[in-house]
Amino acid sequence: MSAMPRENLNDLQALLIVARTRSFTKAAAQLGVSPSALSHTIRGLEERLGIRLLTRTTRSVSPTDAGERLLRTIGPHFDEVEAGLAALNELRQKPAGTIRITAGDHPAFTILWPRLAKVLPKYPDVKVEIDVEVGLIDIAAQRYDTGVRLGEQVAKDMISVRIGPDVRFAVVGTKSYFKNRPAPRAPQDLVAHNCINLRLVTHGGLWAWDFERNGRELKVRVDGQLTFNNIFQVRDAALDGAGLAYVPEDLAQPHLAKGRLVRVLEEWSPPWPG
Repeated sequence: MSAMPRENLNDLQALLIVARTRSFTKAAAQLGVSPSALSHTIRGLEERLGIRLLTRTTRSVSPTDAGERLLRTIGPHFDEVEAGLAALNELRQKPAGTIRITAGDHPAFTILWPRLAKVLPKYPDVKVEIDVEVGLIDIAAQRYDTGVRLGEQVAKDMISVRIGPDVRFAVVGTKSYFKNRPAPRAPQDLVAHNCINLRLVTHGGLWAWDFERNGRELKVRVDGQLTFNNIFQVRDAALDGAGLAYVPEDLAQPHLAKGRLVRVLEEWSPPWPG
C-alpha cells in the first residue's frame, strides 16, 4: 500500500475539525476558508480514500462509522501535535532548560557574566553552564550551544555575532621588574626577558604573542619561568613582579593607572577583532 500524500494531513485535520464542531461553517471559520472550499476539500479526501467519511444533512454533519473509526485513530495524534506546539509556545514565553557555553576566560568574566547577572533572575528555570577554555574546540562535537572567541579565531563558515568591543593587548610588568632590566624597544627584545606564558590546553602549545606596527606583523615565542592556562593568573603573577605579561588592556588598565604596572611596546599593540 502506498504512503498517503503529505498534503492529506491538512485534509485530515480539516476532517477532524468538521467532525468536532459538527458544522462546515464553524470549521471553515477556524481554518480561515470558505464553507464551500472546506466541503470540496473533504469530498476530495473521501474520493481519494474511496469511502464516505461524513454524513451531511441540511442541518448537521456527523461522521459515518468509517469516519468515526478514522477519527479515533488520528484524533489523538493531532492532539499530541497541538500539545507539543503549545508546549513550545510556553517555552518561548517562559524559557527553561540548560544552555552550555564555551568561552575564553577574559570574555567569560568581562562580557558574559555582567550580562548574565542581569538576565538570569528574570528566567529562574534557565540554567547556564560556562566552560572556560582558552583554546579552540569543536563546538558541535562537544555539544555546546554557543561559543565565545575573538573575531580572528572564528571560522568564516560559522554563524557569529559581535558581543564585545575590539580588544588591545598590553605588555606589562612592575617597576621592580624593570629596575635591573632595560625595557624592550621591539618585540624581538622579549626573548631576553622573563615572560609569563599562557598555555592553550586544547592545542597543547604556548600562545605566541602577536604584534603589529605599520602593517608589519610579528609573532614572538616568549620564554620564562611561569606558565598558566588562565589570563587572570598571568596578570596577577605580573603584579607580583614575576615577569612580563601580555594581557587584555582592560585587565591591566586599573593597575597602570595606579602605577602598579608599567606598559611597554604600546605602539606594537593594535586593536584586534573583539
